[in-house]
Amino acid sequence: MKEIFDQLSAECSKITTKRYSTSFSLGIYFLGKKLRNPIYAIYGFVRLADEIVDSFHDFDKPFLLAKFRQDCYEAVEHKISLNPILNSFQCVVNEYAIDRELIELFLKSMAMDLDGNKYTPDQYDDYILGSAEVVGLMCLHVFTEGNKTQYEMLRDPAMKLGSAFQKVNFLRDINADYYNLGRTYFPNVDLSVFSNHEKKLIEKEIEEEFKLALIGIKQLPASSRSGVYLAYIYYKELFNKIKGATAEKVMSERIRISNSHKFGLMCDSIIRYKMNAI
Repeated sequence: MKEIFDQLSAECSKITTKRYSTSFSLGIYFLGKKLRNPIYAIYGFVRLADEIVDSFHDFDKPFLLAKFRQDCYEAVEHKISLNPILNSFQCVVNEYAIDRELIELFLKSMAMDLDGNKYTPDQYDDYILGSAEVVGLMCLHVFTEGNKTQYEMLRDPAMKLGSAFQKVNFLRDINADYYNLGRTYFPNVDLSVFSNHEKKLIEKEIEEEFKLALIGIKQLPASSRSGVYLAYIYYKELFNKIKGATAEKVMSERIRISNSHKFGLMCDSIIRYKMNAI
């Protein structure tokens, strides 16, 4: 009867994704039906860990993250967890043979948010690897469905896409991260005097990653290509909106894409995809 609990767990991951991210929810909807629940499960796992370090300020965050880590590995080993989010995640890890090192790198990056508020260039690279690039690789395990040759071919573009998404998030959330959480992710950047020049240097790096990622998106299996492309289109539009703002503006307000605009982007990406214009 575990099938009922597994179904419930999958629903919890789906609800978590929809509650926290309309953009990713839209992208997942355009994946092949078989792929949707596994990607919901990965997002739910990532989201729950992120909430521990970002939101649970009145609780013992190091204890909660350590407990989450232990529960995660026990769930993967025993193929069950009473935590529905971890139960749905372990199903995906075991079914798609997701490398345990990817999980460890991700959890290490979450711990970095507890230990430090400023990053050296090496720490920044480690954080991007763990918080974003390995998440792209987890999803790629699902998208390639055991095809190791295809996985290795698309590995670098998947990492670039995850990195680009994360860096756009950093720019979007730079105000809250700096003023509310006291975090400065970009190395060698003093956000108290954040300049347009520094912003443009960061944007140039992101632009290059988007270009490399799109090459990989075009080579994804048909079952995942349109959904990933939609997420790419949304983030690229958000990035372009951030590029059009001054450093002063991104430090004073959160740049957003309205839901109606997201719907328009969705329609446009579908048309482009069907016309093979991506």
